[in-house]
Amino acid sequence: MEGLINGLAEVAIGFVAGDRDDQPERQSSPGGEKRYISTWAEEAEQESSLGHKASFWDSLKKKEDLAHVKEEKTDGDGEVVGQGSHNKKRHPSALYKVLKLKWQMFKLLPSDQIQHNAVHYDVDTQPSIKELSSLSEACSKLWELDLNRLVPGKDYEIDCGEGKKAHQKGDMAPESLFKWLGDDVLRRSTYARFCSLLDNYFPEEGITEDVTPEEIEEQTAFIEEIFRTPPINYLHKYLVEKGLVSGNSEEFKKKLNHLWFDLYSRGGGYDSSSAFEHVFVGEIKGRKGNVVSGFHNWIQFYLEEAKGNVDYQGYIFPRKHGEHPDSETQLLTIQFKWNGALKSVSTTLIGVSPEFEVALYTLCFFVGKEDNHVRLGPYSVNIKCYHLGRDKIGSAFPIAEC
Repeated sequence: MEGLINGLAEVAIGFVAGDRDDQPERQSSPGGEKRYISTWAEEAEQESSLGHKASFWDSLKKKEDLAHVKEEKTDGDGEVVGQGSHNKKRHPSALYKVLKLKWQMFKLLPSDQIQHNAVHYDVDTQPSIKELSSLSEACSKLWELDLNRLVPGKDYEIDCGEGKKAHQKGDMAPESLFKWLGDDVLRRSTYARFCSLLDNYFPEEGITEDVTPEEIEEQTAFIEEIFRTPPINYLHKYLVEKGLVSGNSEEFKKKLNHLWFDLYSRGGGYDSSSAFEHVFVGEIKGRKGNVVSGFHNWIQFYLEEAKGNVDYQGYIFPRKHGEHPDSETQLLTIQFKWNGALKSVSTTLIGVSPEFEVALYTLCFFVGKEDNHVRLGPYSVNIKCYHLGRDKIGSAFPIAEC
């Protein structure tokens, strides 16, 4: 079963202006639209003959031992039925029922995967002259190309609860942020690949990571999967036109892999962090382990909230007086606790695909500056992007500008 792993994994979410937790330490590192035709669900059905069993929920990986998370119990369907946690809120029962899906088709080595050769996107991924001269135009194009973005009310629903100011204490949200997520969402190929990466890291900042061959395969498989999507195709062509990367596809995949998964030092620990871990998974820092750093992805947030590890505390009042987010909002500034540690201010893009966020932050890293004022659909956003040395992402996240 070499190259296989069982499972799903954790979730993440944003950050915003004034929150200094995510600024990296200044140190050098040691070293016509068409949806996806070939879906995860369709291909997963073909692997039933492989005979693989078990799921992430049956056997939590070694790294959760250091997450200060009490033992989780599951019933026969893989449903989380009880766990000592900091979050006393409960999702509707449908959310807690995580079926034992067959993930193995997307755990195979890239050479053994079912390739998506039949997928043809009726969309132009060649950057225009206008887009090449404007980062905001390019980011807006990426938003248009995110054909895998979820639709509020159709694919998921959120409950924003009540608002608060960032300095205010107390829980203003009587319920969880996510009310439900569609059964098919995490079966989508790039989502499934993304989820397989989320349990590969120690949450405590400063602890040296132990990267296994299996985890390296997961990283490679994720890059292979997202490379087939319009946002990453556009990103590659854009950077080639700018003369920043090679036009060779394999070389570009390696560059993405190094950029997001190469380890570097953070919080005093050697090889204790990476761009992917910080931005998408999150880290817990501080002498008392009471501050959340990073954690800018909605999928990580959803999964951790479903497991009881995240406690949503309410949204932060928008800068524009009198405006309030609702269930349709896809750029949301919030406050939450993760395993008891506080994230006081955090902005997240809800419902966007993994490939979109990787493309967005990579584009800003190569072409932009620390502050990148852009337009994403209906939203005015500042994409903060911190460089760590010349070739590493220290942090990247959105900040709502209105």
